[in-house]
Amino acid sequence: MDREFIAERQKGLQNYLNVITTNHILSNCELVKKFLDPNNYSANYTEIALQHVSMFFRSEPKWEVVEPLKDIGWRIRKKYFLMKIKNQPKERLVLSWADLGPDKYLSDRDFQCLIKLLPSCLHPYIYRVTFATANESSALLIRMFNEKGTLKDLIYKSKPKDPFLKKYCNPKKIQGLELHQIKTYGRQILEVLKFLHDKGFPYGHLHASNVMLDGDTCRLLDLENSLLGLPSYYRSYFTQFRKINTLESVDVHCFGHLLYEMTYGRPPDSVPVDSFPPAPSMAVVAVLESTLSCEACKNGMPTISRLLQMPLFSDVLLRTSEKPQFKIPTKLKEALRTAKECIEKRLIEEQKQIHQHRRLTRAQSHHGSEEERKKRKILARKKSKRSAIENSEEHSAKYNNSNNSGSGASSPLTSPSSPTPPSTAGYLALSYICRNRAVCITSTSTSATSTSTTSSSLASYGHRGTCSALAPGCEWCEQRGLAQLHTEFPKGNFEKSRNL
Repeated sequence: MDREFIAERQKGLQNYLNVITTNHILSNCELVKKFLDPNNYSANYTEIALQHVSMFFRSEPKWEVVEPLKDIGWRIRKKYFLMKIKNQPKERLVLSWADLGPDKYLSDRDFQCLIKLLPSCLHPYIYRVTFATANESSALLIRMFNEKGTLKDLIYKSKPKDPFLKKYCNPKKIQGLELHQIKTYGRQILEVLKFLHDKGFPYGHLHASNVMLDGDTCRLLDLENSLLGLPSYYRSYFTQFRKINTLESVDVHCFGHLLYEMTYGRPPDSVPVDSFPPAPSMAVVAVLESTLSCEACKNGMPTISRLLQMPLFSDVLLRTSEKPQFKIPTKLKEALRTAKECIEKRLIEEQKQIHQHRRLTRAQSHHGSEEERKKRKILARKKSKRSAIENSEEHSAKYNNSNNSGSGASSPLTSPSSPTPPSTAGYLALSYICRNRAVCITSTSTSATSTSTTSSSLASYGHRGTCSALAPGCEWCEQRGLAQLHTEFPKGNFEKSRNL
């Protein structure tokens, strides 16, 4: 196959995967996860859930399964079944089963005690748990089935029994809620979050599908998720911001996502949000800016109490006669506090790793950019030129030094094929020849080569001045080789190197 064709197809596939993974709903889809990571998502969780539910029915024979509710939620490891009570066949309930997540830090005993404590939680804005039980690896809870569905079903005008992707991934009509609905629902959700924070109960799982609608009242779902240690729906968002590092600030940030969805009928395209579209009221935009803007994500989230004091919610009157009740033993409160600290510690560590990875990616991207490559080429050329100039100057300096030393002392001529003779021996031979030829060569010391060479040069210059023509037999006028001047030099060596 053509390499260019394969490279083009790979690039197209990568772009396609980028689009899928940037879509929050699609990226959490089981099919996408199995395609990208088949080794970790090979198990059939529906079968596993049925096994646990069957074991539960052995000890609780009054319950009966009507049908499985396939993929109504976004979690891969959480399954739902439509239930009924045998002596009340017309009444419908929903059973949810989920295994443990990575943030489960409670001991098995404390975990099971807290799960069984959830049916005793009474609050006007918390959806009542009918039955709850747990073992060392999972939890099972039963609630009443609501035909109207969740707050997300109201926004997207979908049916609660439909699969999650069909309901929310590609809505036919995008329309936000009315201003009075936004104010009322927002105030109710903030009140229940404040109640849980005051009780020391960690939540961190707020989104539109976890808010059940009961008439004009919002009721919170899935309090068990934090006990199971399951990851939040918006975790991929708030792990990008190191100032969102407590479960209270996580709840506030998730409330910003929920408020945006109630206002505009869809989730934000990206977070932080640079600019907000026109809203029914500027008070809505003020709350959104305090939770989803660049400044808010950089500097930190406001508290729940601060949001309740903002103009959007401060004038909302809540009519309820139900008194909140949720008694948690002191020992379990301490266990919850420890688990909450561990969850936050893991969140901070993950944020730190993401921050370091992003810095490394930015550095690599900057280093590999076209502009940076041009800069490196220019610097390399300058460095090469500077190195060449320095080498030239160094070579010139060495050459000058050799010339300066050569003017005072002539180096003895050598042959590449023969060792360099001692300068003293050469001087003695020259002195001997000159004495035989009756030529006076001024010398001061046999050990000083520079002095002897200089004196012989002067004597040669003086003698040549007296000869009008080249005199045959004159030692200074005839051209002689070094082999003739020094008997120890082999003649053959100099015949090989005439240039010497």
